[in-house]
Amino acid sequence: MAGRLRDHPSRPAVRRRAHQPGRDRSEDHHHRHPRPRLLILRPRPEGPGSDPSAGGRRGQCSDRNELACAVGRLQEELRGLPRGIDPARTRVLTRWIGIGLMCLGNHEDARTFLRQSLDLAAASGNTGAVIATRLNLADAHRYSGDVRTADALYRSALTTARSRHPELVDFALQHTGKHLMERGDLAEARAHLREALRLRIAKGNTELVESTQAALDRVELLLGEVPSEWSRRWTSWLQARTTARTPARWAKDFPALRGAVRGLTALQRVHPRHLCDQPFPVELIAAMAEEAEKAVAADGHLHNGKWNAAVGDAASRFAGQVDLAAVVARSTGLEVEQPHTGVYIGYKEAQFLDFHLDEFGFGEANLILCLKDERPTGALTASTTVFINAEGYFECDLRAGDCVVFDGALTPHGRTPLGSGESATLVSFGFRARDQALRALTNLLPAPR
Repeated sequence: MAGRLRDHPSRPAVRRRAHQPGRDRSEDHHHRHPRPRLLILRPRPEGPGSDPSAGGRRGQCSDRNELACAVGRLQEELRGLPRGIDPARTRVLTRWIGIGLMCLGNHEDARTFLRQSLDLAAASGNTGAVIATRLNLADAHRYSGDVRTADALYRSALTTARSRHPELVDFALQHTGKHLMERGDLAEARAHLREALRLRIAKGNTELVESTQAALDRVELLLGEVPSEWSRRWTSWLQARTTARTPARWAKDFPALRGAVRGLTALQRVHPRHLCDQPFPVELIAAMAEEAEKAVAADGHLHNGKWNAAVGDAASRFAGQVDLAAVVARSTGLEVEQPHTGVYIGYKEAQFLDFHLDEFGFGEANLILCLKDERPTGALTASTTVFINAEGYFECDLRAGDCVVFDGALTPHGRTPLGSGESATLVSFGFRARDQALRALTNLLPAPR
């Protein structure tokens, strides 16, 4: 499916088991991982006061089809330019076409156009445009999984800015810092973002200061040992009192959990919602399933009883063509940015995921999409994704194309064991709230003793 998702009814969030008791306001808004925000493409040459990472005039495109049409018009204008007559306009057009294609998830073609624009900028001696386009090209490589090339481009842009364009250093630091944060180099990311913050405070631009402060707050949160320890303590407490391995225990286990879990439920910004019949493109789901199985086989690692593997181009294309933030907002009421992270998950026969809380870095909302579900014909039971809240244990039977949205950091969740001949392949995306309300430990309940 192209364009925004249409409103579709969803079935109730989950079913109760019968035996139960009772905006990163970033100026570089088209550089979020893995799907940049859509832009209005009406290019003009970069001015001295414009964001070099966005290029002159910017804005949010209200519709994906509008963006695709805008890219098409720019390509038509580019084809109409006499070869070699107007290299400055060609540079601007190729850059904006590349940015638009990147927003649409077409990273290979985006890299081609951005490389052409970069070459033209270098040939003309426009070092400001060189810096800006290197940042764009670095993003395109990062979104397609080429982290090594992206890293080299970010650092090159920063080096050039330091030596030739000090007024652009804060932009290069911001891009590089966010790249380092996503790569997991948190200490280095913090150093870059702190320097960017000092420069932006000196500039006196409140919007830019807020953007960098928000990114720095996220790094500080990820670096903090206390939030991680808080999640681990809750997980240990839960697993000492109940288990996803044995559903027969749940009715007996729950009374001891009810009070503590009620406190967590009250703090959740997203309550579990099981969504079926979403108009997700079948071919994209199939491509992700194939990519996930290959990734798990080649580079997967066991984590909490299931296989994990990094997402790749197929997941980026999916996130580039489906407005997942709108899916989350429609089903939960929480406005979120496009997903900033994702992971493939694979389960095989007898594997299960015990109850736990995720660490905060994944975001205020999680969306787990089932890519492939295999179970023997006529099987009486099947493995389910399970949540615990103040009312009891609730199960989601995810079939291929189904998804569930929830707050993984504050909702105890797990998966029951897979039966004979059963397997499941999923992808999990993490989202941050647009209002950037970070979770403060002072507002959270300590794990019971």
